[in-house]
Amino acid sequence: MSANTFGTLFRVTTWGESHGPALGAVIDGCPPNIDLSESDIREMMDRRKPGRTKTGTARREPDQAKILSGVFEGKTTGTPICLVIENKNIDSSAYKPYAELYRPGHGDFTYDAKYGIRDWRGGGRASARETAARVAAGAVAATLLKRENIRVLAYTRALGGITCKEFDSSTIEKNPFLAPDIDAARQMEKRVEEVKKAGDSIGGIVEILVCNMPAGLGEPVFDKLDAELTRALMSIGAVKGVEIGSGFSAADKTGSQNNDPILPDRFGSNNAGGILAGISTGQDIIARVAVKPIPSIAKEQNTVDKNSKPRTISVKGRHDISAIPRINVVCEAMVCLVLADHLLRQKAIW
Repeated sequence: MSANTFGTLFRVTTWGESHGPALGAVIDGCPPNIDLSESDIREMMDRRKPGRTKTGTARREPDQAKILSGVFEGKTTGTPICLVIENKNIDSSAYKPYAELYRPGHGDFTYDAKYGIRDWRGGGRASARETAARVAAGAVAATLLKRENIRVLAYTRALGGITCKEFDSSTIEKNPFLAPDIDAARQMEKRVEEVKKAGDSIGGIVEILVCNMPAGLGEPVFDKLDAELTRALMSIGAVKGVEIGSGFSAADKTGSQNNDPILPDRFGSNNAGGILAGISTGQDIIARVAVKPIPSIAKEQNTVDKNSKPRTISVKGRHDISAIPRINVVCEAMVCLVLADHLLRQKAIW
């Protein structure tokens, strides 16, 4: 089993490094006769594209995914779909001073421990740039879900300690942080400026909402739908925690408070987050992820070099202040991949 491959029936293998010539994905198991073009993929890719937000890196990449196979006359053929994203704005010079140093919070130390070699140019395979391939593949999965009217939306719940108190979906696309609370978005902007001046970074919380879910998706034991979603979201480098529905707050409730009453035509609440016993209930799926601060910061930190000699490091280069909001669409993509896979798995038993 490849550690670079995800899914059972809808399978995705990603490849490529941050500062290599290209990265991409191969999708195997996508059904035939689904409308698909490069413009369908571009919408999601544009939302992840670097250089577009106040929290984002200055690196400019067009992030145009090219379809090399698996599509004919605008429709999927049922054969493997190969997607390629060329890296156009590569500048590895800023990373040369850190080639022999382990950057705190990065995978430098662990990659050396596992492989005995690492690509120090922007983190190589451990870079957040790897997620471009996930988003491209997720866009293909989204076209499959669209046929079933399933919609996935991610938005910012908190950033740098500022938490949204209101939810107005119409404001999400009207502020640079993709927050559903316009007042919170204004506070987030001030917080970002403060952190930027200090040479530091911030984390936050992204919430993912899945609408128009059918009941019955998911497996009852090891491949529970919530387990698969959690695994998918935790595979994103900056994510350090995932909760479904009431999540950790369920630990403070009684059973009568946390159970969702079952009424003749609906559930009375949704503390389960749309999943019971690992299988979708038909309610909206609600998941939240905790996103850690970007580890590349200008503030001086203690570290060691490859010879375990104590050193200090101040990371320069083109880095995000926060993975939010660019990570939001990555979360959407991973959820789309899981749902597309389980949709096909369910159809296989019908």
